[in-house]
Amino acid sequence: MQNRTILISGASIAGPALAFWLHRYGFQPTIVERAPALRPGGYAVDFRGASVRVLERMGLLPEVRRKQTRIGAITIVDRNNKKVASMPDGFTSGELEILRGDLASIFYEATRESTEYIFDDSIAAIEETEAGVDVQFERGARRRFDLVVGADGLHSKVRSAVFGDENRFARYLGYYVSIFTIPNYLHLDHAGLYYGTLGKKVGIFSGGDPEEAKASFFFSTDPLDYARRDPAQQKQILRKYFQQEGWELSRLLEYMESAPDFYFDSVSQVKMDRWSAGRSVLLGDAAWCASPLSGMGTGMAVVGAYVLAGELAEADGNHELAFEKYESAMRGFVEKCQGIADGGTDWFVPRTHFRLWLSTQMWKILPYTPWKNMMLEVPLKIANSIHLRDYRVGQEVGVTVG
Repeated sequence: MQNRTILISGASIAGPALAFWLHRYGFQPTIVERAPALRPGGYAVDFRGASVRVLERMGLLPEVRRKQTRIGAITIVDRNNKKVASMPDGFTSGELEILRGDLASIFYEATRESTEYIFDDSIAAIEETEAGVDVQFERGARRRFDLVVGADGLHSKVRSAVFGDENRFARYLGYYVSIFTIPNYLHLDHAGLYYGTLGKKVGIFSGGDPEEAKASFFFSTDPLDYARRDPAQQKQILRKYFQQEGWELSRLLEYMESAPDFYFDSVSQVKMDRWSAGRSVLLGDAAWCASPLSGMGTGMAVVGAYVLAGELAEADGNHELAFEKYESAMRGFVEKCQGIADGGTDWFVPRTHFRLWLSTQMWKILPYTPWKNMMLEVPLKIANSIHLRDYRVGQEVGVTVG
């Protein structure tokens, strides 16, 4: 087999998922990760349809189910914590939901014996030659690999090095998001609360560890100028936008200061005409970030890892053929998943008084209308809209929904 040594940038979800399948097919994966260790905590991620079947084929579905959040009722409240409306059970959690940190740990344990992990380092430069890809690491090492995969998220270093500036591909959707762990001081039991004002929405969710909860913040604004690696500055931005909002905000902002897993970023999508160039290819959010509002990002990453590794194996490492078939298999699926977030953001976090009122009325009547089922069925239909080939025998399995 040609092109056996493969460098993957990013040790969150997409990278380890790809490494799992590459090793199974006889490749030699290496993962480089900027963080000094696995990133803990983080938001809950969803699985539906095809992505659940990929977890099953990995043999990891029982462990993921054991760690699932099982969040049920989600209540929309006013500033006095009185119920205004409710969301359908499963609306935000899909068929299966798990905290991102727990999933990353499961994938790491499944790959750490078969994959070389390089923590606390990153790719500084990439130079492709006829013999392979020469990679310069930020800590000074220089190594050659046959192929390079960028599974390093919305702000991908591989994408910037190979395809150009991020601004060419990332489309800002008008919102920022922050998520971090807090004590479960409201004693929520596998449940969640949402409180919203004009252009802002705050949530508190408890699932898994009964002593912990997750706080999420969404807010609308023009693009902000801030340092992506300066959490102190990002926390100040959050205080500026939320400290006068009432409800539980003063308590949440107080807990923010000691949160072990503070996350802050724009709500953006990545749209590219192609995901590969030469011996480099993109996977997950680096290639097609759908934004957190789609609820499909992790599922797409896991499915994409399965397809990319399978196509490389079937092509005996012929990267040109494999990359072409990978893009062909994933393109329509990705566009449908991204479409969930297109146009839906202004309903989730309304930016006009009329839309805020209309959104509140919609959530009030939703449990009594057929729309409730449709809001659950449409994402599942999209999640099942891709063939999952069985690359071991070259047969197609699963379902295709138009």
